[in-house]
Amino acid sequence: MLIDTHCHLHDRQFFTEEQAEEMLKRARDKGVERIICIGTDPKDSLVARDFAEKHENVYWTYGIHPEETTGREECPFSEHVWRQAKRGATEPRNDGRELAFREGVSSCPIAIGEIGLDYHSEGYDREAQIRLFEEMLQLAVDNDLPVSFHVRDAFPDFFAVVSNFPAVRGCVHSFTDSKKTLRKILETTDFYVGVNGLATYSTLPTPPLERVLLETDAPFLTPAPFRGIINEPGYIYEIAQWLSTKLGVEFEIIEKETTKNAERLFNFPDSKLR
Repeated sequence: MLIDTHCHLHDRQFFTEEQAEEMLKRARDKGVERIICIGTDPKDSLVARDFAEKHENVYWTYGIHPEETTGREECPFSEHVWRQAKRGATEPRNDGRELAFREGVSSCPIAIGEIGLDYHSEGYDREAQIRLFEEMLQLAVDNDLPVSFHVRDAFPDFFAVVSNFPAVRGCVHSFTDSKKTLRKILETTDFYVGVNGLATYSTLPTPPLERVLLETDAPFLTPAPFRGIINEPGYIYEIAQWLSTKLGVEFEIIEKETTKNAERLFNFPDSKLR
């Protein structure tokens, strides 16, 4: 079994409903049995929730991307938005089922993310990003949820902020920094590190297998040899093959260990590790 721990298959800006259904089938034909759709703002998170609710073994996260702070006078997170997401998991549905928050149904977020810091583009608001990041980390702690971190050109502040939240567990999504930064993640935190298609055509440092989560970030970062076309969850298979060659480890071990890592972090409702 393989797991795509980070994609945006629910986002109709990139995928039609028909495309998403076809890609889900192709992914499962290649052994990708669990998929996590990542929220990037309150509205997008609820779209991810609705998509996950319709599909077995598809999960969703509630998150606000750091770039959502750009050009805003106030932090975009507010309690009423989070309560709206929680209500989606607690309100009685038309069939009379009472769904309880964090009881292991697809209507409940499996993580908080993607959240973090991004200083790559001009015009970013450092103070607003840090304020939002701290609020979202507190949300993760209060609800005992792991975190999908988005960090770009901002690791000094990232380490400073997360050091104030020692209970937080998570994954540094799409790591694109130096060997020195990777070493600091591995030595000073328990965070996993996301490996995606970017690794198949770059010189990025590779984390040890016991700290790897596989992800596509579909529709972005399509792996070799498929560069130039839209990415999809089924390409987790190719990323796993690349990692097998890179580490000199049998493919079955890559499958087993990365699945175990994902189950430990996200605590899927049907996880064998529960």
